[in-house]
Amino acid sequence: MRLDDLDPSKNVRDLGTGRGGGFGGGGGLGGLIGLLPMLLGRKMGFGTIIIIAIVGYFMFSGGGLGLTGGTPASQTSSGDNVACDTAAEAFSCKVLASTEQVWGSIFQQQGERYQPTVLSFYDRSAQSGCGAAQSAMGPFYCPTDKNIYLDTAFYNEMASRMGAGGDTAQAYVIAHEVGHHIQDLTGVLDQARGMQARASQAEGNAIQVRVELQADCYAGVWVARAKDAHGRAAVEPGDVEEGLRAAHQIGDDTLMKSAGQNPVESMFTHGSSQQRMTWLKRGIETGNPAQCDTFNAPV
Repeated sequence: MRLDDLDPSKNVRDLGTGRGGGFGGGGGLGGLIGLLPMLLGRKMGFGTIIIIAIVGYFMFSGGGLGLTGGTPASQTSSGDNVACDTAAEAFSCKVLASTEQVWGSIFQQQGERYQPTVLSFYDRSAQSGCGAAQSAMGPFYCPTDKNIYLDTAFYNEMASRMGAGGDTAQAYVIAHEVGHHIQDLTGVLDQARGMQARASQAEGNAIQVRVELQADCYAGVWVARAKDAHGRAAVEPGDVEEGLRAAHQIGDDTLMKSAGQNPVESMFTHGSSQQRMTWLKRGIETGNPAQCDTFNAPV
């Protein structure tokens, strides 16, 4: 993607290194081990820890709907930590800046002012406004403090464990979480919470799928509208295919198959590979957030 010449976003902070486990094991996986048997159907041992970490991303990055409590985090750097000081962070900061341009323009066209999210980097563990942030959870958006939490080590996991490497795949992660921020600003997350509170487990999962697919579509809208510093489309040959490949690799059915399980649609929380590709592609092809209404369309 052509983003190298963009100035990085100022809405970033680096929380530094915390104590706890990363993707290879440790404290961050404890809660996931208790949750994953519901999804995968059996008790899992150490040999499947990385699958727990990967699936943990898709269970905990759901727009913050399952995250509550905590104190809003301060939007400042922590100690001597400097955001955007590594290659992975620098790229992420430029992606965030691009999303601010795109969504700022969209909101302005609607006569509104866009309020950006804050991208909070951390290493292994940190505290978010929604509770503990652990690398094993993967990136997530917290509506309490309106921050996106990201350990950039997740990019390595995407490439090595999920077959979803490349800068477009990384940008897709951030654009998806920004999509949840858009849902927060427009009231979609609150509406979804209300519906889930009155729903069964399966119904609640189905609502969550629609939330996630809309965030995918919003990510596609960003892809369609993103520009480089010279006003050219940021998308280069192969970028769309790379993004769609990433969407396929993170579908619930693909993840379940990777874990040796038969896909169970009632347990999907983010959508099948086909659904995720379809809605990401819809956003890319239309560039219109009005085409991303997953709550009033077949998914």
